Amino acid sequence: MHGTPPRSQHTREQREFLPTGGIRLTERRQELRTPVDLKVHVWGIDTRGERFEQIAQARDISLSGALLVLDVDLRSGDLIGVLYAGKKARYRVVWVSRPVTGQNLQAAVHRIAADECPWLDLLLKGEVASSPPDHPSTSMMEAPSSD
Repeated sequence: MHGTPPRSQHTREQREFLPTGGIRLTERRQELRTPVDLKVHVWGIDTRGERFEQIAQARDISLSGALLVLDVDLRSGDLIGVLYAGKKARYRVVWVSRPVTGQNLQAAVHRIAADECPWLDLLLKGEVASSPPDHPSTSMMEAPSSD
């Protein structure tokens, strides 16, 4: 059994405007995200139907998701693979944003429940510093093993 990872102050809030003029903030996520700067391998099929494989940046992570910065076009609902620390997992794209034309895409992703969280050890240890990507000897396009 795994312990509970440390919580951060980084959350997504929902605002509710009250009749009295006040605002009530409600957390919509079930988990808090931990701010990081990780290099991860990402692969999948882009919006043009072409395979891609690249190193991306994970900005915020949790047991079930992450905010990724990528140089590829994706859309909500796309399925991608992520490799970190020798562990592969599949993620569903929840939303995408390109803040300014010419900047990299930001994609919020949610892990497919059957796959183990690739950065679980990092979260459990509370290590949120930058870490280098893996350098696998095989293509990332293969599906995660079901071991």
